[in-house]
Parts: sequence; structure tokens; C-alpha cells
Amino acid sequence: MNRREFAGVSGAAALAGLGLPQVAQAQKKPEDGREFKTLDKQVPVEVAAGKVEVIEFFWYSCPHCNAFEPQLEAWTKKLPPDVVLRRVPVAFRDDFVPQQRLFYTLEAMGKLDDLHRKVFNAIHVDKQPTAKEDQIVAWAEKNGLDKAKFQEIYNSFSVQTKARKATQLQNAFQVEGVPALGVAGKWYTDGSMAGTMPRALQVVEFLVGEARKAR
Repeated sequence: MNRREFAGVSGAAALAGLGLPQVAQAQKKPEDGREFKTLDKQVPVEVAAGKVEVIEFFWYSCPHCNAFEPQLEAWTKKLPPDVVLRRVPVAFRDDFVPQQRLFYTLEAMGKLDDLHRKVFNAIHVDKQPTAKEDQIVAWAEKNGLDKAKFQEIYNSFSVQTKARKATQLQNAFQVEGVPALGVAGKWYTDGSMAGTMPRALQVVEFLVGEARKAR
């Protein structure tokens, strides 16, 4: 599931599950090399000048990503106009690719907002298999999508290209595990580095401020 396991049954993890940052962490300035890292090589962003791109790296089958999703959604609703969140599905192994393509198929069909959370629920609540193409197609049809159209887009060159680029981006950010966050093509943090995912969002907010200063 992860390149490293960064969420155990600890006090920090319990706070993360409640969406409550640790007070001591909230009071200190994030440290480079400790709570986040500066990339050796800047990664191109996909936002207009004057905007700050924040990337969430995730995997639908990751329980930690599922737990983080409500926190991220709440955080996203409060973003200022100059901050843009982009979700990027990872593929640490080849068997992750079908779910990458599921994400980009939903995006291409304009159904991501409606069905993104439903994918997580299908996997983590309903325990519905979604690891292979036929299972994914069955889920899509069950959720009201045209089967033939879904399959056509799922197997399209465009979706396959987006999945490959997602993996390249994951590697460029040196993603260690998910969920993880990249900021402005310059910085990376995750739950292991920050201690909790709520703290990771605080680190991201600090880095957004740093990106604004560099304009």
C-alpha cells in the first residue's frame, strides 16, 4: 500500500483521525528537512501565474487516504482564490494503474465531484473489489454511468497518458507514501514527516505563504 508505513495506532494517529492538530506542533514554525523537504529540482506546475498549486497524492485503496479525505475536503472549502488543489493518484506498482485510470476517466466524464467519495466508500465501507478493469466497469455501471462510454474513455490514449504522467509526477516529488502533499512544485510533506495529516495541512499553509513571498 505504502512505500513506508507512517500511520500507526498512536496518540498522533488518534488525533489525526479526529482532525485535531497537536497543540505543540501548531505553535512552531515548520522545519525544512524535518516536517517538509525542499525538492532538489523544481517540478513544473499546471496553474496560471499568481496561483499556488497544492497537490494531494493518494490511492483509492489506501485506508489513510480514505480517512484523510473529509479533512481535505473541509480544508479545500476554505482555500483562498490564489490556491489551487490538484489530486494525483499514485502508482507504486503496476496493479495501482487501474485505479489511476478510474480517477482520470471520472474526471474526463465530468463525474469526479459526484463520484470521487463514492469510490472510497465502495472500497472501504462496502468492501467492493475495484482493483481490476472489469470490477471498475461494474462499479461504474452500478453508479449510473454508461458502460460502453466509460470503457471507451477508460481505455483511451488520453487517460493512459494522464496515468503515466501521474506516476512521473509522483516520482518527481519523491513520494514516500500516501496521502502526501506537494506545494508549488518546490516542497513535499506527508503524515510521516509532519506527524499527523492535520499538521501536514498546517505545513502546507506555511509553504503557500513561502510561495507567495517568492512571486
